[in-house]
Amino acid sequence: MRALCLVWTTPDREVARKMVFMYGANSLIKGWWDSVRLLVWGPTARLLAEDPELRPDIEDLRAAGVELMACKSCADSYDASGALEDLGFRVIYTGEELTRMLQGDWTVLTV
Repeated sequence: MRALCLVWTTPDREVARKMVFMYGANSLIKGWWDSVRLLVWGPTARLLAEDPELRPDIEDLRAAGVELMACKSCADSYDASGALEDLGFRVIYTGEELTRMLQGDWTVLTV
């Protein structure tokens, strides 16, 4: 299986829309990857929780089949866990999960 994890750490709306969201959705729609996971880490948790204009983009990712995950420690530090869960993110402690992906067959791209 060709699996991609996009680790999104840059709290920049333009980077989100022009790279992370666009590439994430198209990767599945066009068959470039069999599985795509978006991992929200750091200040991106706050950006998603506070910026309602990004919510339709998240819906598009989910509709395309992108798995949505967020770092619980990061989200909690920005008081964003509830908002991310409402957007469909699985909010968990992700250090071990990211390590498994890095040590396994996943391709990990950090943005």
